[in-house]
Amino acid sequence: MVTPLCAIQSYKTGVTASYYAEAFHGKRTSNGETFNMYSLTCAHKSLPFNTILKVTNLRNGKTVEVRVNDRGPFILNREIDLSKAAAVKLNMIGTGTAKVKLEIVRMGPDTKISRQTAQSAAKIMAKRFGTKTVKQTTVRPAGTKWDIQLGAFSQKDNANRLAQKLLHDGFKDVVFQKTETLIKVAIRNIDAKDVNTIEKQLQAKGYSTYTIKKRTQK
Repeated sequence: MVTPLCAIQSYKTGVTASYYAEAFHGKRTSNGETFNMYSLTCAHKSLPFNTILKVTNLRNGKTVEVRVNDRGPFILNREIDLSKAAAVKLNMIGTGTAKVKLEIVRMGPDTKISRQTAQSAAKIMAKRFGTKTVKQTTVRPAGTKWDIQLGAFSQKDNANRLAQKLLHDGFKDVVFQKTETLIKVAIRNIDAKDVNTIEKQLQAKGYSTYTIKKRTQK
């Protein structure tokens, strides 16, 4: 069925899209489906499940329609997480992210599970980004080691998603640091002389909120 042009509603323009693929292929999505990176689906933090979005890559004009069946992305300043198939259609595999325009082709039903998962996503974002961005420390003694913590999650899948994004963006020594209730995602064991460089790389990739901590053990 062809959707009439008048039914499409402008949603957001100039927001950042990313994508997820192999690490989550075959795993359960937030609405209970099995994630298939070859299907045209996406993750969004608040739109109802089964909402159909038209996504336009503002750099090249390529478009794709995707269906919301998951929650995310849980990274500041990223609006939508596309399946690999959708990212291929937008020609954004090489860059990993893209500035896009989002239009609502059809809004999904306002179901209980949509509301619950949207509330859960909001709590995750509030927990992760409720504190101020840590500024660069003026002095870090030579020879000391540091960790940069980028998120803390109660669900392992959400922690794994952030870890996979960091690895995809080229960061090394990405680890899980577990407490009794949370799984923290961090880049660990950074030499003092390298902290500022990695911090700038994070900011360039859109990671604007994090905590830098001195390691107490090697």
